[in-house]
Amino acid sequence: MNKRSLLQSVLALSLAAAFTGGAVAQEQPLKVGVTAGSHAQIFEQVKKIAEKDGLKLQIVEFSDYVQPNAALAAGDLQVNSFQHKPYLDQQVKDRGYKFAVIGTTITEPIGVYSKKLKSLDELKTGARFGLPNDPTNGGRVLLLLQAKGLIKLKPDAGLKATPLDVVDNPKKLRFIELDAAQLSRALQDLDAAAINTNFALQAGLNPKRDAIALEGPQGPYANILVVREQDKGQPWVAKLLKAYQSDPVRQFINDEFKGAVIPSF
Repeated sequence: MNKRSLLQSVLALSLAAAFTGGAVAQEQPLKVGVTAGSHAQIFEQVKKIAEKDGLKLQIVEFSDYVQPNAALAAGDLQVNSFQHKPYLDQQVKDRGYKFAVIGTTITEPIGVYSKKLKSLDELKTGARFGLPNDPTNGGRVLLLLQAKGLIKLKPDAGLKATPLDVVDNPKKLRFIELDAAQLSRALQDLDAAAINTNFALQAGLNPKRDAIALEGPQGPYANILVVREQDKGQPWVAKLLKAYQSDPVRQFINDEFKGAVIPSF
């Protein structure tokens, strides 16, 4: 074989390898990061619908609110589904992530739970009250307590209020800030705690049945599907959004969670 023929053969093999590699890459499932509980359950349904449209998904569960964004930024995931926009905005501000929102998913009204009390009115002076320790969910709870007349916040506290923004606290509630995933486990050691719905459901608590106070369905806390900025124009994005925001998924959410989790599409 002369040099020219050898070069042509090598080139042909290289092109074949590149084509094959591309085909294999397309066969790899999209990795979707979710928190355990409602988000994971819903995505099992989304997965079935997406596969009918030729889109393969691999669901990756996380036990906290920090790692799904870190994994997405690192390229270990292609999309995540677990957070609302105020939380994402804070993460972007703190960590500089280059993310894009591709659509809304569900709203999970946050609830207040207690092993000791049947209503907020029973909170005694100096009661220990558990809050999520991230600014957006902690602020969300403080706004709920203000709406229930238990505290007053600085007028400009906004969605990211902290216990430092409390200007009136007649019952002298002691705020115990913990990781959101830990609050259900700590509930027996607290007088009451506000627990995100996905973690409440995971702990066997139903917001409709067990919460002594519940956030209203209106507000800025609809959860979202998030991808890296560079991927927002990929063809699979539209397919994934179509699968999620479909009638069968809406029906599953309504039937499975009976109002504890609300479709936001």
